[in-house]
Amino acid sequence: MRPLEDVRIVSLEQYGAGPFGSMHLADLGAEVIKIEDPGSGGDVGRYVPPYAGGEDSLFFESFNKNKSSMVLDIRTAAGREVFHDLVRSADAVYSNLRGDVPAKLGIRYADLAEINPRIVCCSLTGFGMTGPRSDEPGYDYVLQALAGWMSVTGEPGGAPQKAGLSLVDYSGGFVAAIALLAGIHQARRDGVGTDCDLSLYDTAVSLLTYPATWHLTEGYQPTRTHHSAHPSLVPFQAFEASDGWLVVGCAKEKFWHRLTEVMDRPDLAADPRFATFADRDRNRDALVPLLEDLFRTRTVDEWLDPLYAARIPCAPIHEVAGALDDPHTLARALVVETEHPRFGTVRSLRSPVRVGPPGADVGPVRRGPDMGSDTDAVLTGLGYDAGRVASLRAAGAFGAPEESLADVPLSRAGSGAAITVPEAPSAPTR
Repeated sequence: MRPLEDVRIVSLEQYGAGPFGSMHLADLGAEVIKIEDPGSGGDVGRYVPPYAGGEDSLFFESFNKNKSSMVLDIRTAAGREVFHDLVRSADAVYSNLRGDVPAKLGIRYADLAEINPRIVCCSLTGFGMTGPRSDEPGYDYVLQALAGWMSVTGEPGGAPQKAGLSLVDYSGGFVAAIALLAGIHQARRDGVGTDCDLSLYDTAVSLLTYPATWHLTEGYQPTRTHHSAHPSLVPFQAFEASDGWLVVGCAKEKFWHRLTEVMDRPDLAADPRFATFADRDRNRDALVPLLEDLFRTRTVDEWLDPLYAARIPCAPIHEVAGALDDPHTLARALVVETEHPRFGTVRSLRSPVRVGPPGADVGPVRRGPDMGSDTDAVLTGLGYDAGRVASLRAAGAFGAPEESLADVPLSRAGSGAAITVPEAPSAPTR
């Protein structure tokens, strides 16, 4: 058995951050029942271009492996009845909606405790359920701006830059998964569930880590650094070789001494201006240009061979293709394949979260579910017979009987605010 095979999660999730967090739990064996609103076309991630059509996209496949999907409109009385039955059998209700929406939808612990006193209600929102921004939608780009990330990213004197990946979203998903597991552990120990109020804002600000401590304690003012240099450890940055770029990091004094040997410049280690971390930091404007000139004299490979041999932290700066083809990526079995009726063989990435001995098989991978493909199976598992299902369907629990987006043209695909499917009842947190 995988570690979480006895965990059931009912998830009202969409787009990136929420589905990213729950996917790692699903990879560890948790049953993640993804509730999709039939009135809004389900998870907005199904329609993100450019590789999208009908009710699926490669974006959706990246965030929803190993999950189940059922269509359910919990705003109707009939849909609410089904939702409450799911809550009775679940360990957690997980969502990523705007901060004021969990109360409106009745998915907080106070709303569900009478139905299941052990339920954990984990809400990942843009700004949390309290505070002056709690009713604002949160998106990764917005959070990177608000949390100061963009002010320290990019070249000095240039425009502020966001990170190339949606790191607030993904970090928020990990934070929510940790909180959800802690909540379930507490509920099983104490017999009482709880709310977990997580936010992308809290996540982004907390990731300021030591620069924030320096600022709060000593008034340090973070700034952008040349070629992504570390703010205090010198040298630790990107360097341009004759045919490309590499990163070299001297995070310990021994690495600096080894680097001067590799560069045939032991005199630099003996120079009192560069003797210690503090010395090199004070004199970086003198040292870094010297190193940059030296690195331009050889190719990336000509530098990497002796750097690796000297055990100095270093790496080529890969394109995405190079990262995915790296022998270590393949050796760690990070690339997985699933078969899809629209896209054929889909190659995507496995969760990095692993439990078990090194090299152990981490289990099979299922592609992202078709919208509503598991509705009947979930209802059967709840003990519903055909008559009750028909009655609930007639009452609108699963949307209009003929409602389908199977023939949605590619032109209806979109992302964020640009999407043209019917508007969802609430704004997602990426």
